[in-house]
Amino acid sequence: MFEFIAQSPLLAALFALVSLGAAFGALLGYAAVRFKTEGNPIVDQINDILPQTQCGQCGHPGCRPYAEAIANEDEAINKCPPGGEAGIQALADLLDVEAIPLDAEHGEEDVTSVAYIREAECIGCTKCIQACPVDAILGAAKQMHTVIVSECTGCDLCVEPCPVDCIDMIPEAQTLQNWSWHLPDPVSREVDIIATDPASNNSRNEDQAA
Repeated sequence: MFEFIAQSPLLAALFALVSLGAAFGALLGYAAVRFKTEGNPIVDQINDILPQTQCGQCGHPGCRPYAEAIANEDEAINKCPPGGEAGIQALADLLDVEAIPLDAEHGEEDVTSVAYIREAECIGCTKCIQACPVDAILGAAKQMHTVIVSECTGCDLCVEPCPVDCIDMIPEAQTLQNWSWHLPDPVSREVDIIATDPASNNSRNEDQAA
Protein backbone atom coordinates (compact mmCIF):
# COMPACT_ATOMS: atom_id res chain seq x y z
CA MET A 1 0.00 0.00 0.00
CA PHE A 2 2.76 2.37 0.91
CA GLU A 3 4.55 1.58 -2.35
CA PHE A 4 1.38 2.44 -4.26
CA ILE A 5 1.04 5.73 -2.39
CA ALA A 6 4.73 6.51 -2.96
CA GLN A 7 4.23 6.05 -6.69
CA SER A 8 1.32 8.50 -6.72
CA PRO A 9 2.36 11.97 -5.45
CA LEU A 10 -1.28 13.14 -5.36
CA LEU A 11 -2.37 10.30 -3.09
CA ALA A 12 0.73 10.78 -0.93
CA ALA A 13 -0.12 14.45 -0.40
CA LEU A 14 -3.76 13.62 0.36
CA PHE A 15 -2.75 10.91 2.85
CA ALA A 16 -0.37 13.31 4.57
CA LEU A 17 -3.03 16.02 4.88
CA VAL A 18 -5.62 13.59 6.28
CA SER A 19 -3.10 12.22 8.78
CA LEU A 20 -2.10 15.69 9.93
CA GLY A 21 -5.75 16.75 10.20
CA ALA A 22 -6.62 13.73 12.31
CA ALA A 23 -3.63 14.25 14.58
CA PHE A 24 -4.29 17.96 15.14
CA GLY A 25 -8.02 17.31 15.58
CA ALA A 26 -7.34 14.78 18.29
CA LEU A 27 -4.90 17.17 19.96
CA LEU A 28 -7.41 20.05 19.93
CA GLY A 29 -10.16 17.79 21.24
CA TYR A 30 -8.00 16.69 24.14
CA ALA A 31 -7.00 20.29 24.91
CA ALA A 32 -10.66 21.42 24.88
CA VAL A 33 -11.54 18.81 27.48
CA ARG A 34 -8.35 19.08 29.54
CA PHE A 35 -8.25 22.87 29.77
CA LYS A 36 -11.99 23.59 29.81
CA THR A 37 -12.86 26.68 31.85
CA GLU A 38 -15.98 26.58 33.95
CA GLY A 39 -18.37 29.50 33.47
CA ASN A 40 -20.36 31.23 36.18
CA PRO A 41 -23.49 29.10 36.72
CA ILE A 42 -25.51 32.05 38.02
CA VAL A 43 -24.96 33.86 34.72
CA ASP A 44 -26.45 30.90 32.87
CA GLN A 45 -29.46 30.83 35.18
CA ILE A 46 -30.06 34.57 34.75
CA ASN A 47 -29.65 34.26 31.00
CA ASP A 48 -32.25 31.48 30.93
CA ILE A 49 -34.78 33.81 32.58
CA LEU A 50 -34.17 36.69 30.17
CA PRO A 51 -36.41 36.64 27.04
CA GLN A 52 -33.52 36.38 24.52
CA THR A 53 -34.89 39.15 22.32
CA GLN A 54 -31.36 40.65 22.02
CA CYS A 55 -33.05 44.06 21.68
CA GLY A 56 -30.51 46.09 23.67
CA GLN A 57 -33.16 48.11 25.54
CA CYS A 58 -31.38 47.29 28.80
CA GLY A 59 -28.32 49.19 27.61
CA HIS A 60 -26.30 46.07 26.87
CA PRO A 61 -25.67 44.49 23.43
CA GLY A 62 -27.69 41.38 24.26
CA CYS A 63 -29.27 39.22 26.93
CA ARG A 64 -26.06 37.39 27.83
CA PRO A 65 -24.05 40.58 28.50
CA TYR A 66 -26.93 41.87 30.64
CA ALA A 67 -26.94 38.60 32.60
CA GLU A 68 -23.20 38.93 33.17
CA ALA A 69 -23.64 42.53 34.35
CA ILE A 70 -26.35 41.48 36.81
CA ALA A 71 -24.19 38.67 38.18
CA ASN A 72 -20.82 40.41 38.24
CA GLU A 73 -21.49 44.15 38.37
CA ASP A 74 -24.64 44.37 40.52
CA GLU A 75 -26.65 45.73 37.60
CA ALA A 76 -30.33 46.40 38.33
CA ILE A 77 -32.74 43.61 37.41
CA ASN A 78 -35.51 45.93 36.17
CA LYS A 79 -34.11 47.06 32.82
CA CYS A 80 -35.70 44.46 30.54
CA PRO A 81 -39.08 45.60 29.11
CA PRO A 82 -39.65 42.40 27.07
CA GLY A 83 -39.26 40.33 30.24
CA GLY A 84 -41.70 42.56 32.08
CA GLU A 85 -42.77 42.25 35.68
CA ALA A 86 -42.77 38.45 35.46
CA GLY A 87 -39.12 38.46 34.47
CA ILE A 88 -38.22 40.87 37.25
CA GLN A 89 -39.98 38.68 39.79
CA ALA A 90 -38.21 35.56 38.51
CA LEU A 91 -34.83 37.30 38.73
CA ALA A 92 -35.64 38.56 42.23
CA ASP A 93 -36.54 35.04 43.36
CA LEU A 94 -33.35 33.62 41.85
CA LEU A 95 -31.05 36.24 43.36
CA ASP A 96 -32.99 36.53 46.64
CA VAL A 97 -33.47 40.28 46.28
CA GLU A 98 -36.51 42.53 46.38
CA ALA A 99 -38.55 42.86 43.18
CA ILE A 100 -38.69 46.45 41.93
CA PRO A 101 -40.86 48.07 39.24
CA LEU A 102 -39.72 48.16 35.64
CA ASP A 103 -37.41 51.08 34.87
CA ALA A 104 -39.46 53.29 32.53
CA GLU A 105 -36.29 54.83 31.07
CA HIS A 106 -35.65 51.57 29.23
CA GLY A 107 -39.16 51.21 27.81
CA GLU A 108 -42.53 49.81 28.76
CA GLU A 109 -43.76 46.25 28.86
CA ASP A 110 -45.74 45.40 25.75
CA VAL A 111 -47.30 42.38 24.10
CA THR A 112 -44.94 40.08 22.21
CA SER A 113 -44.76 41.02 18.54
CA VAL A 114 -43.16 39.73 15.37
CA ALA A 115 -41.89 41.72 12.40
CA TYR A 116 -43.79 41.59 9.11
CA ILE A 117 -42.32 42.90 5.85
CA ARG A 118 -44.75 44.21 3.24
CA GLU A 119 -42.95 42.38 0.49
CA ALA A 120 -44.49 44.34 -2.39
CA GLU A 121 -42.87 47.52 -1.04
CA CYS A 122 -39.49 46.00 -0.14
CA ILE A 123 -36.60 47.37 -2.24
CA GLY A 124 -34.03 44.80 -1.09
CA CYS A 125 -31.67 47.21 0.65
CA THR A 126 -30.61 44.55 3.24
CA LYS A 127 -30.52 47.14 6.05
CA CYS A 128 -33.03 45.18 8.08
CA ILE A 129 -30.96 42.02 7.62
CA GLN A 130 -27.91 43.81 9.02
CA ALA A 131 -29.92 45.12 11.99
CA CYS A 132 -31.49 41.79 12.98
CA PRO A 133 -29.54 40.32 15.94
CA VAL A 134 -30.88 36.78 15.45
CA ASP A 135 -30.72 36.42 11.64
CA ALA A 136 -34.49 36.08 11.35
CA ILE A 137 -34.75 37.94 8.03
CA LEU A 138 -34.18 36.11 4.78
CA GLY A 139 -33.23 37.91 1.57
CA ALA A 140 -30.48 39.30 -0.63
CA ALA A 141 -29.45 42.61 -2.17
CA LYS A 142 -32.12 43.96 -4.53
CA GLN A 143 -34.29 40.94 -3.76
CA MET A 144 -37.45 40.69 -1.72
CA HIS A 145 -36.94 40.09 2.02
CA THR A 146 -39.12 38.07 4.38
CA VAL A 147 -39.17 37.32 8.10
CA ILE A 148 -38.75 33.84 9.53
CA VAL A 149 -41.53 34.13 12.09
CA SER A 150 -40.34 31.24 14.24
CA GLU A 151 -36.94 32.95 14.66
CA CYS A 152 -38.16 36.54 15.17
CA THR A 153 -37.89 37.74 18.78
CA GLY A 154 -39.79 40.98 18.27
CA CYS A 155 -36.85 43.20 19.16
CA ASP A 156 -38.06 45.98 16.80
CA LEU A 157 -34.50 46.79 15.68
CA CYS A 158 -35.29 46.23 12.00
CA VAL A 159 -38.04 48.85 11.79
CA GLU A 160 -36.02 52.07 12.09
CA PRO A 161 -33.31 51.27 9.46
CA CYS A 162 -35.91 50.52 6.75
CA PRO A 163 -35.77 53.45 4.27
CA VAL A 164 -39.24 52.75 2.83
CA ASP A 165 -41.00 51.97 6.12
CA CYS A 166 -42.35 48.63 4.94
CA ILE A 167 -41.94 46.72 8.22
CA ASP A 168 -44.76 46.37 10.74
CA MET A 169 -44.67 44.90 14.21
CA ILE A 170 -47.70 42.63 14.59
CA PRO A 171 -48.78 41.31 18.01
CA GLU A 172 -48.20 37.59 18.27
CA ALA A 173 -51.34 35.49 18.49
CA GLN A 174 -51.84 34.08 21.98
CA THR A 175 -51.57 30.32 22.19
CA LEU A 176 -51.10 27.76 24.93
CA GLN A 177 -47.35 27.89 24.21
CA ASN A 178 -46.89 31.65 24.76
CA TRP A 179 -49.64 32.41 27.29
CA SER A 180 -48.39 33.50 30.67
CA TRP A 181 -49.93 34.61 33.93
CA HIS A 182 -49.44 38.33 34.56
CA LEU A 183 -48.07 38.81 38.06
CA PRO A 184 -49.38 41.72 40.16
CA ASP A 185 -47.16 44.70 40.79
CA PRO A 186 -45.22 43.79 43.97
CA VAL A 187 -45.04 47.47 44.97
CA SER A 188 -48.43 48.99 44.14
CA ARG A 189 -50.39 46.02 45.52
CA GLU A 190 -48.93 45.98 48.99
CA VAL A 191 -51.56 45.25 51.66
CA ASP A 192 -51.48 47.01 55.00
CA ILE A 193 -52.84 44.80 57.77
CA ILE A 194 -54.27 46.67 60.75
CA ALA A 195 -54.58 44.70 63.99
CA THR A 196 -57.87 45.20 65.90
CA ASP A 197 -59.14 44.04 69.25
CA PRO A 198 -61.77 41.29 68.82
CA ALA A 199 -63.45 42.33 72.08
CA SER A 200 -63.96 45.89 70.89
CA ASN A 201 -65.44 44.61 67.62
CA ASN A 202 -67.93 42.44 69.51
CA SER A 203 -69.05 45.31 71.73
CA ARG A 204 -69.45 47.57 68.70
CA ASN A 205 -71.66 44.98 67.01
CA GLU A 206 -73.82 44.64 70.14
CA ASP A 207 -74.31 48.43 70.31
CA GLN A 208 -75.35 48.51 66.65
CA ALA A 209 -77.80 45.64 67.23
CA ALA A 210 -79.38 47.46 70.21
